[in-house]
Parts: sequence; C-alpha cells; structure tokens
Amino acid sequence: MYRMSGKLYIVPTPIGNLEDITLRALRILKECDLILAEDTRTSIFLLKHYQIDKPLKSYHQHNEHQTVQYIIDTIQSGKTIALISDAGTPGISDPGFLLVRESIKAGISIETLPGATAFVPALVNSGLPCDSFVFVGFLPQKKGRQTKLLSLKEETRTMVFYESPFRLVKALEEFKEHYGGDRLVAVSRELTKLHEENFRGTVDEAITHFNAKQVKGEIVIVLGGKRE
Repeated sequence: MYRMSGKLYIVPTPIGNLEDITLRALRILKECDLILAEDTRTSIFLLKHYQIDKPLKSYHQHNEHQTVQYIIDTIQSGKTIALISDAGTPGISDPGFLLVRESIKAGISIETLPGATAFVPALVNSGLPCDSFVFVGFLPQKKGRQTKLLSLKEETRTMVFYESPFRLVKALEEFKEHYGGDRLVAVSRELTKLHEENFRGTVDEAITHFNAKQVKGEIVIVLGGKRE
C-alpha cells in the first residue's frame, strides 16, 4: 500500500446520500493516520458504512483555536490527517478555514479533494443564471443581519444563501422587504435525500408555499439578482 507523507487532506463527505463520495476520498480516509471530524457521532455512521476504522478527533468551531497547533505539530511529525465535516466540503460554512490558513503559514502540504457541497446542485438546479454568482452563506442571526441584507440590494448577480428551516420564512420575508416580492427565488431542501424538494417561483410565492407547511431539513436559497 502506498504510504502518504505528512500532509493535510480536506475531504468532502456526502450531504445526504452516502453514495456521493469519491473513490479517492474513501482511499484517503482509509490510509490517513487521523481523521478530524466536526462531530464524531455523525461521521462514525459514514465511516462504518464504508468499513473505515481510523482514529477520530473532534474538530469544530468551539475547539479549533485550542487544537489547531496540536494538529499542525502532528502533521509536521510525519502524520497524515484528513479533515471532514458533518456534510459537504470543510471550509464552506463549516470549520476548515483556520486550519488551512495556519497550515499554509507552517509550510504544510495541503490537498483539497473535489466533492459534495450543497450550494452547487442548488444553484445549477435553480434555473437562475449561474455563470456569475455570489455565495453569501448564512446571514448573521442578529447583529449585522440588516446591514448585510442592505449591502446586497444592488447586487445583480445570483445570490446563494444557507438558512435554517426555522428561519426560512423570516429570510424570505426580509428578501421581500428589501428586494421586492416579485424577485425570483429557488429554495432547495433536503438535497440528495429521500424527501428532496426544489421550489422555484417568486419570493411572494415562496412565502405562501413555505408558510403552509412545516419546514424540515437543510436549506439552500438561490435568489435572483437585481434586474438591470
């Protein structure tokens, strides 16, 4: 078996359907010395499914500042570490940026694999222009939320947001307030899973649709830009 030298691998994991992982990702997870997982309780299901038995260590937004130097020291000692999140690509609205930045500073070799991330299928599936777009991610929950919304008022490119199901209707109502109810929007829910839903219409129509049901699952909102 090929033995990898000390290196950091950023490994995307499925956002729902366990088949959405690459053969290369599986090989690296099987061969690395340590897997950093956002939540080991979540990741263990994926690893068991593919019969991967490797040491797991928690790495999340609440401990990344305390553990980043330990991880760098471990890699510099010759170990190979793979970073995964609960779902999707680490660093995209998930922990990863700090470790990548500090690893670059330390001269560590980093390799990021292509793979699952929620906003790409949602954007392509939306029917809205995707040749140029803005990835916003999660809006601030409180402080800075209105400032962020106002800063996007003149944006002509398609915008992509992540949102909690509990704040979906609130976000749509804020879009109506700032950008108008006739703005085109697509809302993707539970992507790649059994109950996947893709709604397309105006902001007004989306508010009516999601007000009439109990919303569950991870949400991606794709909002059309301001019309020229």
